[in-house]
Amino acid sequence: MDKSEISLDRMRSFVRVAERGSLSAVARELGIGQSSVSRHVQELEDALGVALFARTTRRVALTEEGARYYAHCLQILRLVERAHEEMQATAEAPAGVVRLSCTAAFGTRQLSPLIFAFQDRHPDIDIDLSLTDERINLVQEGVDLALRLGPLSDSSTKLRSLGNSRRLLVAAPSYLARYGRPRTPADLAGHQGIRMTNIAGSDRLVLSGPGGERFEVPFGGRFRVDHGLAAREALAAGRGLGPAHRWLVDDLLADGRLESVMPDYAVASVPLSLLIRPERASIARVRLLIDYLTAEIARIPGIEPS
Repeated sequence: MDKSEISLDRMRSFVRVAERGSLSAVARELGIGQSSVSRHVQELEDALGVALFARTTRRVALTEEGARYYAHCLQILRLVERAHEEMQATAEAPAGVVRLSCTAAFGTRQLSPLIFAFQDRHPDIDIDLSLTDERINLVQEGVDLALRLGPLSDSSTKLRSLGNSRRLLVAAPSYLARYGRPRTPADLAGHQGIRMTNIAGSDRLVLSGPGGERFEVPFGGRFRVDHGLAAREALAAGRGLGPAHRWLVDDLLADGRLESVMPDYAVASVPLSLLIRPERASIARVRLLIDYLTAEIARIPGIEPS
């Protein structure tokens, strides 16, 4: 194969294999056969006269030459997409796919309706929404944006703070009728807690008193879960009390299926952030979604300024 025949498709296949470290994963992602992905990489190596990957039985890893070529390919592909976006902007509305990741409960309860409204405004923009509570690598997974709750330390992405998510201690009236209504942190002893097992330190409940005092009490119960929507169902069913994001239970509070418990004692709020894959931030459709989400999420009940 002559160097002049190196195509953008082959470059894109190579870049995704470099980022994911797996030919089969890229084949599934692109919807083509693994043999096609392997052929694209092999044709690039033949044209360049160097090995781009060191292959093992489990994964492929970039060689030194491959790492340098990957950096050049990224620049080329960014320029191509930017040129396409600029020309498209002069002729028509932004179009294409934005890949978005979000924590499962927030994505189901709050983000999905916002996405529907966004697509009504921009009918040529497709949204590929992935709901997961796992901290993913945006580059490796091919994701443009990710909404995450909690402190973050990923220096490879741009981060935009969307505010803090207020939490409060809640329980169903049926639970309170059976076990009594706690008035102080000491009263929580013996109560059934609905605990999130995928949150570090969830076996202790930390509260701030009316005068700023700090209280830390053991927190446990017969039902433990790793998903916010399941915790919401358990609270509504009267299986226990627990801290919940305001946006997760606002409707249950409004119709009386849940009640605020010990309102004078505050549960710590949680940062809500938008992670942005840096090389995708300048793309028009991605910028549109970033600005839209920043404005709309600030209106969600319980999301307070940072």
